[in-house]
Amino acid sequence: MATGYLEILRARHAARLLVGTLVGRLPNATAAIAILLFVRAEGGSYSLAGALAGVYGVANAVGQPVLGRLVDLRGQPRVQLPAAVLSGLAMAVFAFAGIGSLPLAYAAVAGAGLFTPPLEGGLRALWSSVLRKEEHVHTAYAMDAVAQEVMFTVGPLLVTLCVSLWSAQAALLVLNAVGVLGALSVVVSPPSRAWRSAPREAHWLGALRSPGLLALLAAFLFIGMALGSITVASVPYADDHGGDVVYGWLMAALGFGALVGGAVYGARQWAGEPARRLRVLVALLVVCYLPLTLMPDAVPMVALTALAGVFLAPAIACAFVLVDRHAPRGTVTEAFSWLVTTFTVGHSAGTGVAGPVVEVGGALWGFALPGVAGGVSLLVLTATGRVLAAPGGGGVVAAGSENDPNRAVEPRFSSGDRA
Repeated sequence: MATGYLEILRARHAARLLVGTLVGRLPNATAAIAILLFVRAEGGSYSLAGALAGVYGVANAVGQPVLGRLVDLRGQPRVQLPAAVLSGLAMAVFAFAGIGSLPLAYAAVAGAGLFTPPLEGGLRALWSSVLRKEEHVHTAYAMDAVAQEVMFTVGPLLVTLCVSLWSAQAALLVLNAVGVLGALSVVVSPPSRAWRSAPREAHWLGALRSPGLLALLAAFLFIGMALGSITVASVPYADDHGGDVVYGWLMAALGFGALVGGAVYGARQWAGEPARRLRVLVALLVVCYLPLTLMPDAVPMVALTALAGVFLAPAIACAFVLVDRHAPRGTVTEAFSWLVTTFTVGHSAGTGVAGPVVEVGGALWGFALPGVAGGVSLLVLTATGRVLAAPGGGGVVAAGSENDPNRAVEPRFSSGDRA
């Protein structure tokens, strides 16, 4: 297992790009938790915390594909770094202003989400210029998913550590400052400065003209909802079983479970149809969500939360392969950004729905939501199985080299304009 990942990391610039992207995404990965804890420290309700986290997520969902398309058109440094700075400044406004003025609070978190740089999609666009073999790129996708779970494991602990040592306000400020430094590390690297997207046919839908990509996005909307509801439902559970420390361990356990699952999944090359494999992985994910409703004491609950995350990273890594297959030529950053967007929208919807549900029915009802959302995701994947299994698009593959290696089949359009 370690040998395969070390082979990827030995490639020039690979480790720097991976670490820089993870650090740069830390504010986005911890935003929901940091906002929840900050609003609670300010005396706000669970519903307000969920609403603010939801606004951040929706704004992030709007910004990611827009910024992703700009990256495809203008390159990474000219988009990623200014966006990171603006996002950090907006979150600083929220941290200093608090919830005393709700319009300002909503505007600040919306700005922070809107300008979050599409580092995740940008990294996946860079892998093919750093790694020359297709099988290495697929291994890098799995390693990428595993490394993200390291961040999701460490991130909640960093948030709660900052809250314990200083304050919830300090957690917001420190994490966003660190995120800007991570983005800076990526955009000044030679691969990021040299990368250019392949030429693309002008079309207002961009990556969304791919039916396979639309089917995949619909499924991951509900997986995001499942995770968002766990984030909120864990707060009242932790309040009854030990407080912020228990909450931090629950969130870390979710990431640790995905880390272990992703590490095992990425240790081998998988034969067979990835769409079918994704259905199996999502079904296993749903099965592992159900025991959360038992709500045992803190230690076994941490173990159940880790189990709930085991099949998340494998499902995400498998989805990356499908995005690669179905993204139209020249839209690689935008296509991966749409996956991030859809996942974020789902996560935000999950936090927004879970807030009132928890207030009415307690943590038990909140922990019932992941199983329901995961079941809907499985239904979507089953209903769209033929679309996902088919090659992307229905036209002729464009000739010529390109930095994104998906070689997705792209429908032709009458216009000869390039986007």
